Amino acid sequence: MEPDDIIHQSTRLRLMAALYPLTRNERLDFKRLKALSGATDGNLGGHLATLEKAGYVVIEKDFVGKKPRTRASLTKEGRRAFERHLDFLRDILEQSQ
Repeated sequence: MEPDDIIHQSTRLRLMAALYPLTRNERLDFKRLKALSGATDGNLGGHLATLEKAGYVVIEKDFVGKKPRTRASLTKEGRRAFERHLDFLRDILEQSQ
C-alpha cells in the first residue's frame, strides 16, 4: 500500500482530516480551514485548488450579504481517498509494533 501523494502533504492532510467528519450537507468555510491548517490565505487557496483538481473536494463560492464566502467539502472520491490514506498510515503503525 502506498501513500496518496496529494493527501500526504501535511497541510492537505490537515484539510482532509478537518473535512472528513462532516456530513454530506456540511461545509467548512475558508476562515475555519485557515485556522485549522495554519496556512496563509494564498497557501490555503493553492492547497484547496490542488485537492479540487484531484476531485477530492468541492469548493463553493457565494456571498453572504456583500461579503464573499468560500466553503469546502469532501467528495465521495475524496472520502474514499482519505480512508485509503488512513489505512496506509494504520499499516505503518501496525508494522512498528
